[in-house]
Amino acid sequence: MNKKAMGIAGLIALNVGMGLMMLPKILRLMGLDPQYKGKEYDLNGKKALIITTSHGSMGSTKKKTGVYASEMTVPYYAFLDANMAVDLASIEGHMIPIEPISLKYPLATLADKRFLSDKEFKNKVKNALKIDDLNFENYDLIFIAGGWGAAYDLGVSEVLGRKITAANAKRIILGSVCHGALGFLKAKEINGEPLVKDKKITAVTNRQIKELNIQVTPMHPETELRKKGAEFMSNTACKDIFANLTVVDGNIVTGQNQNAASETAQKMMKKLAEKV
Repeated sequence: MNKKAMGIAGLIALNVGMGLMMLPKILRLMGLDPQYKGKEYDLNGKKALIITTSHGSMGSTKKKTGVYASEMTVPYYAFLDANMAVDLASIEGHMIPIEPISLKYPLATLADKRFLSDKEFKNKVKNALKIDDLNFENYDLIFIAGGWGAAYDLGVSEVLGRKITAANAKRIILGSVCHGALGFLKAKEINGEPLVKDKKITAVTNRQIKELNIQVTPMHPETELRKKGAEFMSNTACKDIFANLTVVDGNIVTGQNQNAASETAQKMMKKLAEKV
């Protein structure tokens, strides 16, 4: 290769490298992982519970999946930085499966990177509490994370349904993002009606699921919430993965997808601070 060709190749490599470095910023400008800045809270003495899936594979393909990392890490650090005690639980307990791509470039968030060097948090993920063993009424906030794995177990868990029902009866603040809203399907209001009936609720849209071509999952939140009588709300964008919405209805705060994790956590803490 002559010097001119080598120079052109070097410029191309440099431009490609710079493009890769800029990719996370470009995705953020498009709407992915917005840096929501809410009020700082000091909720010392209060307790938060984050609940995740225990399901780690995608249908018959056996492709690895689980909780979408930022839907767990972002609220975890939001609550922790507000001086709350934060417990981590899943449907079956033990090791929480994490969607592999969610911890990789260019999707990994600042909270994800913090998690990767946080021994205490990683130990909680490795040894998650089992929801059966917990009294949800001991918590001030209960946040249900999403991810593709959640489509397999959150919406069919009778235990989760009973315990969310009990927590709601005490008007404990409940929250979810993306597929996490499936965790409300088995829960009931005080009058015995489905918890989500006639409530404004958001979650990942059918459009986003179709756009990502991951329709193999057994439960699609928009469809299931509408069946239960929820007033499903959502925003759209060029692609719904870049859309964002947070909805508050009474003691329930829901976020449309991973982009809403921070705002959902912040609005849950705002409601708790108003109760204190």
